[in-house]
Amino acid sequence: MVNMLRIQHVSGGYSDKPIVKDISFEVRKGEMLGILGPNGSGKTTLLKMISGIMPFSKGAILIDNKELSEYSPKELAKLVAVLPQHTADPFSYTVKETVSLGRYAHQRGWFHSWSTEDEETILRVMEQTGTVSLQHRSIQDLSGGERQRVYLAQALAQEPRILLLDEPTNHLDLSYQKELFDLLKKWTKECDLMVVSIFHDLNLAGLYCDRLLLLQEGEIVIEDTPNEVLKQERIQNVYHTKIAKQPHPKVPVPQMVLLPEWEDDQEGIKVQIDQSMIHATSERIVVKTTHPLKTMSSGVVGSGVGWYQNFVNRHVDKSYNCSDHKKEMATYLEKNGFVPGETVGMMTAVKLEDVSYKLYVDRNVSIFVVVTAGVGNAIDASIIDREIFDHTPGTINTWIFVNGELSEEAFIQSIMTATEVKVKVLQNEEVLDVTTGTFATGTSTDSILIAATQKGTSIEYAGSFTQLGRLISRGVYECTTEAIRKSRIRKESMSSSF
Repeated sequence: MVNMLRIQHVSGGYSDKPIVKDISFEVRKGEMLGILGPNGSGKTTLLKMISGIMPFSKGAILIDNKELSEYSPKELAKLVAVLPQHTADPFSYTVKETVSLGRYAHQRGWFHSWSTEDEETILRVMEQTGTVSLQHRSIQDLSGGERQRVYLAQALAQEPRILLLDEPTNHLDLSYQKELFDLLKKWTKECDLMVVSIFHDLNLAGLYCDRLLLLQEGEIVIEDTPNEVLKQERIQNVYHTKIAKQPHPKVPVPQMVLLPEWEDDQEGIKVQIDQSMIHATSERIVVKTTHPLKTMSSGVVGSGVGWYQNFVNRHVDKSYNCSDHKKEMATYLEKNGFVPGETVGMMTAVKLEDVSYKLYVDRNVSIFVVVTAGVGNAIDASIIDREIFDHTPGTINTWIFVNGELSEEAFIQSIMTATEVKVKVLQNEEVLDVTTGTFATGTSTDSILIAATQKGTSIEYAGSFTQLGRLISRGVYECTTEAIRKSRIRKESMSSSF
């Protein structure tokens, strides 16, 4: 069992001038190490040195404290398998014959007899790589992606303890990329395999590798966990391109996104959200913008964080009941000419005639606030020991459109500030929880939306005492108060008419 691969102060290249310079790192069993770096940084050269294909001028490469030069070629083949980036096909072997070449190091005797173990191994690795159906075809008749999977099967047929991969997802579509690395991740843990792989895709490397090694001009910039290596400023400096770092939505790893040049071309474009963009009827309230806005919301459709340019608050009857309200809402939007993927959709049982909206301006910052509010199902969220009841469509929907560029922190603080102010309004208006008789803090299914143009003034904070926070406080307070009062007046008017 191989426990460690150690590279110690290795230098070398194709000429007197070294391509890799004083490289040192270790890989332990059960680990996957990703090698990153721009073209020409020495990634492939380093991998060739580790595999024994290319000599190095200085340093040492050891497998379990034994230098590479001390292993015979056949011994090394039992320990190390290599999947190169490009593979020549001089002979028209079948797929199975090609994969079978990986068993050479395990065959014994002068005549290299084929064993049951060899056959079982070949069939297993072809199943794992999805090449069984190709086994009788000529390797030369395959597509680039199919060949890549065949050569991976050949490498796996060696049953190596160390697997070296040079951009293994070359020519593979997304499904096979995922399947390949899911498989490799599983093998590293279950079989104590060591995997060292070159990556051009930073996100794939961050998703699957335990550690990353970043090279620049043949030298190590950093070798650490993905979260430490994939720092935004560092990657921008090494790759000389604009990127942004963000967390993966499902697993705790970093992901990098490219920032295209055309984004710079739009910096001069002014987007102003105000009263001119709202269209209100008894059926729905719509704000439609010319450019997508970065949005954080709790909408029925378009919840979470995304970019949207249609904002719909739809009236539904108090008796509305649907087993799949998200699907029903998406269908409603499509029928009315809105693309669900570009739309935040909310529902309310409030009469939309009671909507309150206004533009608020403070020097270089402005917001447009839209509120629909009814308090028939108001609750005190601080009372947790209460009877559970069926949810009804949300009755306080708060929209805040910011004409400016918000930080992630400002988005969250905007929601906090708006919520604090909403609670204060309910207290001032003496809105009670009908079950407990205490002051309500909201309704059973309130919704909120913060949408920013991400152009113009950069706004880092939105707490209560900041410029934006004060605008939100004023806007939410005034519009929520007005919307509640309008709703009450209408209800009182309807009651008096009977």
